[in-house]
Amino acid sequence: MALFRQYIAPLLVVIIFVISLVVVSARIFLPADMAAPAPTDQVSQSAAIGVADLPPALTHLIKGLPDDPALVEQF
Repeated sequence: MALFRQYIAPLLVVIIFVISLVVVSARIFLPADMAAPAPTDQVSQSAAIGVADLPPALTHLIKGLPDDPALVEQF
């Protein structure tokens, strides 16, 4: 058991660290268009999530509460 604790376990930790470092560093060698962050398009979240299918009582969980303080008290 001491052999595992002193030699094998630390070696596994170092190997996992080196593998993850190589994988993360691989971005340097990617082409410029692949290394950039993903583009964000203006997509209607209500259409993507399907808010129209939800009952009216649950739509505020997806869209959030309205900005008008008078309407917030209704919820």
